[in-house]
Amino acid sequence: MSATEAARRLVAEGYNELPRPDRRPFLRILLGILAEPMFGLLVASALIYLVLGDLREGLMLLAFATASVGIAAAQESRSERVLDTLRTLTSPRAQVLRDGARVRIPGREVVPGDIVFLEEGDRVPADIHLLSTQDLEVDESLLTGESAPVRKRPGGPDDGAAAPGGDDLPLAFSGTLVVRGRGCGATIATGRHSEIGKIGLALGGIHPEPTRLNRQTRRLVRGVAVAGLAVSVLVMVLYGLARGSWLQGALAGLAVTMSMIPEEFPLVLTVFMVMGAWRLSRARVLTRRAAAIEALGAATVLCTDKTGTLTQNRMAIAEIRDAGDLARRLMPGDAKAAAAIRTLVWHGILASAPTPFDPMERAFHDLGERLGLHPPEPSWVLAREHGLEPGLPAVTQVWQPPQGGAIVAAKGGPEAVAALCRLDRQAHAAMLRAVDGLAGDG
Repeated sequence: MSATEAARRLVAEGYNELPRPDRRPFLRILLGILAEPMFGLLVASALIYLVLGDLREGLMLLAFATASVGIAAAQESRSERVLDTLRTLTSPRAQVLRDGARVRIPGREVVPGDIVFLEEGDRVPADIHLLSTQDLEVDESLLTGESAPVRKRPGGPDDGAAAPGGDDLPLAFSGTLVVRGRGCGATIATGRHSEIGKIGLALGGIHPEPTRLNRQTRRLVRGVAVAGLAVSVLVMVLYGLARGSWLQGALAGLAVTMSMIPEEFPLVLTVFMVMGAWRLSRARVLTRRAAAIEALGAATVLCTDKTGTLTQNRMAIAEIRDAGDLARRLMPGDAKAAAAIRTLVWHGILASAPTPFDPMERAFHDLGERLGLHPPEPSWVLAREHGLEPGLPAVTQVWQPPQGGAIVAAKGGPEAVAALCRLDRQAHAAMLRAVDGLAGDG
């Protein structure tokens, strides 16, 4: 596609980005906070005290209300700014074919018909019909909730649309993550027309419900208001009938009503919500709305899943078993076994991607750097790649060094590597005992 045609389609189709709610200005944030029952009751109590002439109580309540509203508004405004910055930082870039050359462009500028190239670690910028793949696996948990990556295959022109999930689909969906291999394909949907865009449109129609504390506070406010109004009217009528002064009766009724208003409740609730937002901000947790703190405080059961969110998603090589003596343990810091370790780690690097993304492959490269081993130079040619297959869980790469010949390096399941290396029965049994020992040590 030419740059001119891409610009025309960009104008016609719009940017490749999800519809986002309008950024809340400070005034809207302030009005939203004042609409909360606890803030409303606090301000109303202060105004009534001022009307009755009790300046000390009225000004004290107004000071607390102003401070609480100011802190809450500043916290939410700051969260809005940080969220906008995060949206900008997380905008993916895409590698496309423009005017016969591969170029990197912002993901939001991808248009239908663009040829997009995918590599390990890339975030898929749009819904793509795959034309070629090389051991391509994609994490579609964002759309399906399934943590295991799915295998992709190239498709023909007659392959129709399909829902995310399952192996061997010829489609890659916007927002998913390439965890292995590479591929390329033609863009078929962008922005709100993509699968993740449809989810965004559906979420945009959801209206937030009041929190549990919000509902309880409203019931309290209504109950106190009805009781106070009834008592006020009763006192005013009795005072007017008994003493004939209806103005004094009205003031007496208001005084009785004020004595019944629990102004400490909204003050305490407001202060606790603001303190919660402040404490969360010190822990570097964004609180976009105070209602989130209320909902968190009302939680009675926490369900957690041990995924990458609780780990560093990082691996390190702690122990190596020597192929010559499978009972011997080689530690990466052992100087006596340096030669054997360097040989094994070098072949581990050759069996990994030149630019690693997988945590295990990065562990080989990290240990190689500590040992002074570097990835193959550009003069080395990666002649052949054999990816994982259902019948052979191993990755094999054939390298051609500049001095000639070929080096074949493989990594994978112990049984698969043993079969590729044609180990005899004794060596095979010793290797399995070593693997069982490592598994037993965790």
